[in-house]
Amino acid sequence: MKHLLTFLTVLLLAPLAAFSGNAPHVLLREALQFENIGDSGRVPGTIRLIYEHLPEATVTLWPWHLHERERAMLVRAFPQLHIVEGEVDDAGNASTPALAATWKAADVFITPARNDKSLRTWAKSGRPYGFFGSAFDPVSNRKDRPQGDTLDALKKQIAVLPADHFDGHYKTRELYDGAAFLFARDTYSLQYLKAQKLRTPIVEFGLDGTFGIAVRDERRAQDWLRRIGVEEGKFICVIPRLRYTPYYRVKDLPRDQGDYEIDAINAAHAARDHAPLRDLITLWVRETGLKVILCPEMTYEIVVAKEHLLDPLPADVKPNVVWRDTFWLADEACSVYARATAIVSAECHSPIMALSQGTPAFYVRNPVDTVKGQMFRDLGLGDWVFESGETSGQQLWEKLKPLHEDRAAGRAKAQAAMQRAADIQKRMVKAIADAVLSAAK
Repeated sequence: MKHLLTFLTVLLLAPLAAFSGNAPHVLLREALQFENIGDSGRVPGTIRLIYEHLPEATVTLWPWHLHERERAMLVRAFPQLHIVEGEVDDAGNASTPALAATWKAADVFITPARNDKSLRTWAKSGRPYGFFGSAFDPVSNRKDRPQGDTLDALKKQIAVLPADHFDGHYKTRELYDGAAFLFARDTYSLQYLKAQKLRTPIVEFGLDGTFGIAVRDERRAQDWLRRIGVEEGKFICVIPRLRYTPYYRVKDLPRDQGDYEIDAINAAHAARDHAPLRDLITLWVRETGLKVILCPEMTYEIVVAKEHLLDPLPADVKPNVVWRDTFWLADEACSVYARATAIVSAECHSPIMALSQGTPAFYVRNPVDTVKGQMFRDLGLGDWVFESGETSGQQLWEKLKPLHEDRAAGRAKAQAAMQRAADIQKRMVKAIADAVLSAAK
């Protein structure tokens, strides 16, 4: 743990010296659903990157949604952070005094969102704005590919899209052409954007903000691990996922026709999709005698973990498996992931959070997921990405076994990937500062 904290300190305390005299005001339009620690993990990750590389910057978070527990987490991690709420109309009039003051004072607007209405209003002001680690997946549409595809198959689909595809898919390119920078979070999306010939001056690969996450809740994590009898370095975490998120369950809403359709798809495939994870759990427990923690990235996965991972396990394996039956915040999850031998996840963002703590992480991608899994390949971790329909528990175990036998080597590989990520994200923050300087001339 001491060496990991030293590694993180080196990454975090490396501001861009050229920016030391600047104090830009950055307006960050972010903060998504509390029910998804991966989604909301982008927020502290992005904020940390700005503060570390632009230490004198003023950062104001303008959230779409911000649960009180998330707000408390952010205040603990970033006491200097400003948070404003409200809405802005098409003329730029804000509904709250705090937002009005921020709207007037901010130098640059950044967001990962592609079609946020407020961004369009900001663009009218003539001040710079940009897309920070955004998703531009042009082919991941349930109606177009209900059975899904591998990452390699998606790459081939993207490669043959016509040069005017952007106009029909994203309705208008004017907002994107006018951005100061556009960072796509994976190189498949970047390939697409380059082929669409946007006029944006900077169109580059730039990782999801979650790669910058460094929030921790050590006390809560340590207390919980003690209560469940799990020792540091002697467990793995496994995270499930259904093919399509049942948002009506997440948000406690009535089901509509689309919900019934995705429920049917999930029910038809859940057992098979989770088979590699179940088989890996069995092999891990029988071969090592160590523990497994089943934990969620989204609230609905608490039940999925029990139904599709825990309940079907052999009787001799279950005593070594701990089912987390409560949800958590990103800071506690990061502190638990930091102590694991590895994370094996059907979700994409828990592996990112684990890697940010120096912990090896496998992403077992389901066939209908987006191209975001390419991020791991982009960082040199392609052998830690698996397609669930083409992967067995034995294959996962063969990759996991060396990490168990030589934990230091696995962590060194994770840390090397994170150093590559840090270099990329330093460039992303530089683009923010450059946009402000250019606008001031």
